[in-house]
Amino acid sequence: QVQLAESGGGLVQAGGSLRLSCAASGRTFSNYAMGWFRQAPGKEREFVASISHLGVSTYYTDSVKGRFTISRDNAKNTLYLQMNSLKPEDTAVYYCAQSRGRAITVPTTTYDYWGQGTQVTVSS
Repeated sequence: QVQLAESGGGLVQAGGSLRLSCAASGRTFSNYAMGWFRQAPGKEREFVASISHLGVSTYYTDSVKGRFTISRDNAKNTLYLQMNSLKPEDTAVYYCAQSRGRAITVPTTTYDYWGQGTQVTVSS
């Protein structure tokens, strides 16, 4: 059974930084691309970033390019999201997800497993 556990969320002022982590277990972590998604109150879950199975390729939604960095440590079965220059509009519950393949991917339907989420709140 695959389990994903996010951590690192919290309350931060605009312009600040947070680093999210996602610990994975249950199947060979390095065989699967990973992604970060977020969901703000009253909105649909949206794609944030994706990374290929070995970390060679990454892809970001336009609103976070240049501010967020997705990375992974396959030896530690852990996914990361470094978030800098945070804005109030980044406030959301952030979810990590494991895809069914090795390449980066955007649609939620291409991800098989999801974590429970971690709250990120950015105050103005």
